[in-house]
Amino acid sequence: MIKTLQRVAPIAVPLVAFVLLIATWHRTLPLAIVIVVAVVLIGAVLAAVHHAEVVAHRVGEPFGSIVLAVAVTVIEVGLIITLMISGGHGTETLARDTAFAAVMITCNGIVGLSLLLGSLRHGLPRFNPEGTGAAVAVVATLVTITLVLPRFTTGASGGRFTGSQLAFVAIAAVAIYAVFISTQTRRHRDFFLPVNAKGKPISEEEHATPPSMRTTVVSGILLAVSLVSVVGLGHAISPSIEAGVAAVGIPNSFVGVVIAFIVLLPEAISASRAALRDRMQTSLNLAYGSAIASIGLTIPAIAVASIWLDGELVLGLEPVQIVLLVLTMLVGTLTVIPGRATRLTGFVHIIILAAFVFLAISP
Repeated sequence: MIKTLQRVAPIAVPLVAFVLLIATWHRTLPLAIVIVVAVVLIGAVLAAVHHAEVVAHRVGEPFGSIVLAVAVTVIEVGLIITLMISGGHGTETLARDTAFAAVMITCNGIVGLSLLLGSLRHGLPRFNPEGTGAAVAVVATLVTITLVLPRFTTGASGGRFTGSQLAFVAIAAVAIYAVFISTQTRRHRDFFLPVNAKGKPISEEEHATPPSMRTTVVSGILLAVSLVSVVGLGHAISPSIEAGVAAVGIPNSFVGVVIAFIVLLPEAISASRAALRDRMQTSLNLAYGSAIASIGLTIPAIAVASIWLDGELVLGLEPVQIVLLVLTMLVGTLTVIPGRATRLTGFVHIIILAAFVFLAISP
């Protein structure tokens, strides 16, 4: 029964989610329907990660991590834009809050959980500090030029870029992302492959037979259906999320944190599974790759969308956020240098994430 459910659910859930999306489109939803939509949305996210993993297995590592990171970024961009279109208080900082939350969740939550799980099961799991260190450097650069600099530039006030500054930053972010992907998949691909206890690269293809082309194509189609459904259903319940946040007296910026947690759930699950299989490098590829995609693709996409969207686009981080970012990058650098995962470093990253969430609720 359980095996049958596991086989049928990844196919049925995206289709159910798509039908529910059509049924609820542009309608005011009662609480009971909102709960149903939320459950189906989570199911669609899990289905998306399943099909992304199938495609990822077919193309191999590190291409698989890229597939999942881009898929998650599509969900993130779609939710941000749909919420910005709906308007309302706080939407001018929604892109900033969501992108920064994604960085904190990936670089602290997913990294910390992976390090903790991997070290608890395997002692001192190894990863490649050259590839992971390069990823940390790219994250630090992207976050600084897109989310920190607008707080200090003088062309526009209030944490905003001027039009020319925003255009430059968007182009620079895409360029950095493209060069990183080229490095990860071509010239220095071995830096991003899982390693054994001696630090030697492991070929994932040696341990499992990749899915057939037919299975991969079906998963690709269902992945697209899942992504569309997640974005649409997220838009459908967004008024309820905003109302719930306001009702308990939490700052509206916390909506961005909620969005980031929803869209990064697939990454967290995949990274945890990889860590438990002693594939720490794959876990870190997923975590830092998602952070890079969240900034390198989301900010340029929002920059382009801002041409048609009403209202201002505030990208500059607040002082507390900048402090947490600096701490994250410092601890992340010290975590990467040894090339080994320990329970202590994993726990430290998780505490930093907890501090971020607590201060987002109670600034």
